[in-house]
Amino acid sequence: MGNNPSRVTAQDKAILDLKNQRDKLHQYQRKITILTDRETAIAKSMLQKGDKPRALLALRRKKYQESLLAKTDAQLEQLEKLTSSVEFALIQKDVVFGLQQGTKVLTEIHREMGGIEHVEKLMGETADAIAYQKEVSEMLGGRISNQDEEEVEDELAALEAEVVGKKEVNRAPQQQEPLPNVPDTELGVPSTVEGQRQQIRQQQEAVLA
Repeated sequence: MGNNPSRVTAQDKAILDLKNQRDKLHQYQRKITILTDRETAIAKSMLQKGDKPRALLALRRKKYQESLLAKTDAQLEQLEKLTSSVEFALIQKDVVFGLQQGTKVLTEIHREMGGIEHVEKLMGETADAIAYQKEVSEMLGGRISNQDEEEVEDELAALEAEVVGKKEVNRAPQQQEPLPNVPDTELGVPSTVEGQRQQIRQQQEAVLA
């Protein structure tokens, strides 16, 4: 019997697995926008309250999620090029290993993203929320790069300047000096001249008397 043209090859399977991973990653990218927007809002809210550590935590979590998605996207793009290679048979093991790693990372992304309720815990005061904040802080300690940390500090400084600027604008009308009233009387020069004339008349009358 001849070869079955419908037989699924290892390369076909790799291409399909890769497509499924990229589709799932794009779903996470759409979902994470909602979460990261909320994390930015929480950071601003914490800065307005003077709680800089929690503001920094929200921005660090946001940065970690964004970096994880970006790195995974780049890795899957590279794998896509490899699966299309005519030399796939030579690199099959590398591609399969890359896909396995991609599956693990996507699982991690799903776990770390959680839902909006996890994001809200970043500003919570309950024992459960505080414990969650500590857990996130410890987790990020070994997973976020120095470059990402610097970018987070820059973003924090920018948000802090924005918050302080708004406070100054809101406070400015209360501190503004009242403008002086516009005088509604005539200038003093004619009055002075008239006073001098009256004084002269009085002196003349005194002499004549």
